[in-house]
Amino acid sequence: MDTGVVSLKENNEMTENGQSSKPLKMRCRDVSVFYAEKQALFDVDLDINQKQVTALIGPSGCGKSTFLRCLNRMNDTIDICRVEGSIHLDDMDVYDPDIDVVELRARVGMVFQKPNPFPKSIFENVAYGPKIHGLVSGKRDLEEVVVTSLKKAGLFEEVKDRLHEPGTGLSGGQQQRLCIARAIAVSPEVILMDEPCSALDPIATARVEELIDELRENYTIVIVTHSMQQAARVSQRTAMFHLGVLVEVDDTDTIFTNPSDEKTQAYITGRYG
Repeated sequence: MDTGVVSLKENNEMTENGQSSKPLKMRCRDVSVFYAEKQALFDVDLDINQKQVTALIGPSGCGKSTFLRCLNRMNDTIDICRVEGSIHLDDMDVYDPDIDVVELRARVGMVFQKPNPFPKSIFENVAYGPKIHGLVSGKRDLEEVVVTSLKKAGLFEEVKDRLHEPGTGLSGGQQQRLCIARAIAVSPEVILMDEPCSALDPIATARVEELIDELRENYTIVIVTHSMQQAARVSQRTAMFHLGVLVEVDDTDTIFTNPSDEKTQAYITGRYG
């Protein structure tokens, strides 16, 4: 990876290749990903704005989730995966060899496609991160973090009388909100969401979408979604991927009403994908 530090503040007013002039949180340049000899992403340039929702859309297998996993080095867990290019979180090079990956993943949290609560109580699911990262100084401090996180995730009122029951006993939608509470308990700056509603029913999906809209007041969010309607509802910016290439990125309204590329037009109108 390129280790040259690039100040995001210097780029706040830049508009380049459809990049935004809003304050940046992450800056990705020339990002390519290889699985052994197969290239999955090709020279992706993408700015991720602070306290906005950026949606990644495109057909299955187009590289959306691969790119998302680059942002907190989840691809490190795949032996045959190689990432090239530069990704900066503020002024920190995410792929600097001296970076503590555990600390990075606390700053850039992740919510997965299928709800994956730990086989522990609701309380312990949320308390786990703050405890292992040493973010709390005692029992009262820990309880406050757990309650605050559950409230931010819109779940506290539903579970306040059963905090010591298993998290796996919750409904699918509640489990996903528990996973969101678990992610925000360590005070991340960025939250990555990989199709967080694909396993949920419409009512649970609507609740999570409302939650995403509330969370962007305090967090930068990047969401992968197959649902055009969901991208239009929850995001302020949308990036369209096709066959490992970033086709275009722009304000969500522009992408859905006046895309500049024919591939985007074809995808959002359902002609392929």
